[in-house]
Amino acid sequence: LVVGELSSSRRAILPITAAVGGMLIPAAVYLILNFDGDGVRGWGVPMATDIAFALGVLALLGSRVPPALKVFITALAIADDLGAIAVLAIFYTEQIIWIDVIISIAFLAILYGLVRLNIRRIEFFAILVIGAWAAMLLSGIHATVAGILLAMIIPVRAEIKREEFLTIGYEKLDELTGGNLTTDSMIHDHQQMKSIIELHAASRRLRPPGLTLERYLHPVVVFVILPLFALTNAGVPITDGFFDTLLSPVALGIVFGLVLGKQMGVTLFSWLAIRSGYANMPAGVTWGQIYGVGWLTGIGFTMSLFITELAFDDPVLLNQAKVGILVASLVAGVGGYLVLRRLLPVAEDVVSWRALPQKQPAGD
Repeated sequence: LVVGELSSSRRAILPITAAVGGMLIPAAVYLILNFDGDGVRGWGVPMATDIAFALGVLALLGSRVPPALKVFITALAIADDLGAIAVLAIFYTEQIIWIDVIISIAFLAILYGLVRLNIRRIEFFAILVIGAWAAMLLSGIHATVAGILLAMIIPVRAEIKREEFLTIGYEKLDELTGGNLTTDSMIHDHQQMKSIIELHAASRRLRPPGLTLERYLHPVVVFVILPLFALTNAGVPITDGFFDTLLSPVALGIVFGLVLGKQMGVTLFSWLAIRSGYANMPAGVTWGQIYGVGWLTGIGFTMSLFITELAFDDPVLLNQAKVGILVASLVAGVGGYLVLRRLLPVAEDVVSWRALPQKQPAGD
């Protein structure tokens, strides 16, 4: 939204419109199958896309994927995730504790004030981030809403200009290289220590706080939070009634919503956006490839499980939804890979074995 594909309305309209289609059509498909049933609250489950799995499948196709198609699916999945979080906040929040909401807003306001005063100490930011997130969690509103609000406040641009940083950097490096710098010389040479501190301060001002926080959080998220989430939420008991579970209205609604609804919604709404003249077809991308991306957006694993946990209290419905999510994600992932593998051009550095010279049989 700040510096990427969604920062320009002209570039953003296609992936955002495609994301809207990829949310509305799957929800409609689900409601058709569950309108009068106990599982009607699960209409938000097939609206979500798991961006990590979708990009992971796309990565399997390597250099054959046009850069514009990678950008398109990334922007689409981000817009889809934002939409799913909005659905969580608006439709799946049953009870709100307003004092905790006020506390969370207070933390956010203090953070915004520090940014406006150009105070960018990452330690202060970390405390306020944790406070805002925890208060939002306790309020009954899904804590991912706090994540979006925090991301809107925390700067992702550097505090210092390029020219100022390079001036300070060259000046301090000249001072350090001109002296007798060793591993312990700065203990006695106060000017060296001052130059090191000023060089470090300039480097800190060049690092945007948002990217710094993301860098610190990334290992925790990848190696702790996501594995724990997958282990605790994705488990489905495989019993003799597995296929009966798969054929339940809830599971079928999710499967048809994610597999068929996503590809229909993404393709149709992309066509409408381009035909209307408000959006342009990404460079080097074909309609077949957009259709293949529609398949990949049917991988709903993480976000769909999030919504499932909030939508259903009944263990039976919860199990049916999880079966539908896992089956749909598998089908969508394999189907999207096969469709794109067939439609994408063969990479120039890949030579078919049929094109290689064949060894001729030896003569008599």
